[in-house]
Amino acid sequence: MTGPKRRTPHSAGLLLFRRASTGTQVLLGHMGGPFWARRDAGAWTVPKGEYEADERPWDAACREFCEELGLGVPDGTPLPLGEAVQAGGKHVTVWALEADLDPADVVPGTFTMEWPRGSGRTREFPELDRVAWFGLDAARERVVKAQRVFVDRLAEQI
Repeated sequence: MTGPKRRTPHSAGLLLFRRASTGTQVLLGHMGGPFWARRDAGAWTVPKGEYEADERPWDAACREFCEELGLGVPDGTPLPLGEAVQAGGKHVTVWALEADLDPADVVPGTFTMEWPRGSGRTREFPELDRVAWFGLDAARERVVKAQRVFVDRLAEQI
């Protein structure tokens, strides 16, 4: 007899981009919490989050953007960047949106976890501990490896 099937996790997110004098830039968030604190390359992400089967991916992307950045979704026409599968099997769907925002305006959401591990104490950490604009080449170096495809797809579309 087998247990209930575990659904593959799905996430959705928004990749903001802007056109600067130096070229196109994208907004990425550095993952918060103790595991990412001393990492740079591969520790940045598109603002995104998981959703359940009964939620539309676009709605989840907008909800997660608001939760992770503490800001409303900017007006604009979304460009679908498709889906990618991360190393752990999570399916990530992303849209790009041309907009400009000041990273200083971000008020990140938080999560709670036991830290240090095994201590029985819980601590609260920001989901994203900093947010910054990067040129496309710099973004490819910093973003989670499986999300590089979204930067490449954006570059192809604009």
